[in-house]
Amino acid sequence: MVSVSGIFFMISLVLTAVFAVVVYRLVAMEQFASFKWYFIKKYWQFATSGTGVCINFMIIMSLNILQMGVIMVLKQMWNNFMELGYPLLQNWWSRRKMKRKGQSMENKISLPQWEKDWNLQPMNLHGLMDEYLEMVLQFGFTTIFVAAFPLAPLLALLNNIIEIRLDAYKFVTQWRRPMPARATDIGIWYGILEGIGVLAVITNAFVIAITSDYIPRFVYAYKYGPCTDQGYRQEKCLKGYVNSSLSVFDLSELGLGYSGYCRYRDYRAPPWSSTPYEFTLQFWHVLAARLAFIIVFEHLVFGIKSFIAYLIPDIPKDLCDRMRREKYLVQEMMYEAELEHLQRERKSNGKQYHHEWP
Repeated sequence: MVSVSGIFFMISLVLTAVFAVVVYRLVAMEQFASFKWYFIKKYWQFATSGTGVCINFMIIMSLNILQMGVIMVLKQMWNNFMELGYPLLQNWWSRRKMKRKGQSMENKISLPQWEKDWNLQPMNLHGLMDEYLEMVLQFGFTTIFVAAFPLAPLLALLNNIIEIRLDAYKFVTQWRRPMPARATDIGIWYGILEGIGVLAVITNAFVIAITSDYIPRFVYAYKYGPCTDQGYRQEKCLKGYVNSSLSVFDLSELGLGYSGYCRYRDYRAPPWSSTPYEFTLQFWHVLAARLAFIIVFEHLVFGIKSFIAYLIPDIPKDLCDRMRREKYLVQEMMYEAELEHLQRERKSNGKQYHHEWP
C-alpha cells in the first residue's frame, strides 16, 4: 500500500512539474517576444528554450533527490512504524476483546508466561522473508545509486541502528516465540546479494564514466591541453578545456533567416570542415577512455572484494577445525560400531577374531 501510494505521489509530482514547465514556456515566450532588448526580442525562441532546458534539468535533479530521500527516509520510517505499531495495536485489541468477554484470568490466578505469550501475535507464514526483503531492498538502493545519492549509506546506517532495537523489541515483546528450524545458510538471499553487488559495481562504473566530467578532463589534460606529453597535471593543463568541449553549429542551416554560429556541447567537426558535424578524434579518445575506465574500475573493485572475502572467510578457522574433528569422531564411531557388529557375528558363528580387527 505504501509503495503504491509513493508511486502515485511521484507520478503526480512529475505531472505537476511538466505542467509547470509548459506554463513557464508559454509565459516566457510571450515575455521574451515583447522584450525591450532587441537581441532577446529577435531570438526569443532560443531564450525560451535555453531557460526551459535549465529549469528542466533543475526539476529532474530535484525529483531525483526527492525520490531517493522518500525511499531512504520516509519509507523506512513508515516501515519501522508498521513493524512495531501494527503488532502493538493488534495485541492491544486482543487484550481488549478478552476483557470484554470476561476471559481475563489475571485477577483470579497467575498464568504462566507461555500462556500469556499465546495472546501475542504469531509470526507470519513466510517467517523472516519480510525482514530479509527489507534489508535486501535497502542494500540495493544504497549500493546501486550511491553515486547519484551519496547520502544513502549514512541514512541506511542510521536506519539500521534504529531497526536493530525495534526488531529486538518486536520479537521479544510483541510476537510469539517462533518455532526453531535448522538452516545451513541464508539460502537464496546469498545469491541475490551477490548479484546486487555485481550490478552495483557495474552501474556505478557507468555513472562515473558517462555522467561525470572526470574522463573528458583527463583526456584533454594528457592529449589535447597545453601539458600534452609532459606527464603531469596541473590547473594550467586544463586551460581551454571548455572551448574544446563545445562544437560549432551554423545558424544559417536552419533556414529561418538567422546568421552566425551557435556553440553546443559535443565533439563534432565544424561546419566549414570537409566532414561537417562528424565525430572528431577527440570524441573517440574520450569514448575509449570511458570504456577503459569502466573495465579497470570493475576489475579493481572485484579484485579488492575477492581479496577482502579471502581475508575474512565465511567460516572461522577454529570452527572449521571443530567441524573436521566432529566429522572424524563420527567416522570413528561408525568404524567402531561396524567392528563390534562383525565381532558379534563371528563370535556367534564360533570363529576366532583379532582383538582390533575381525
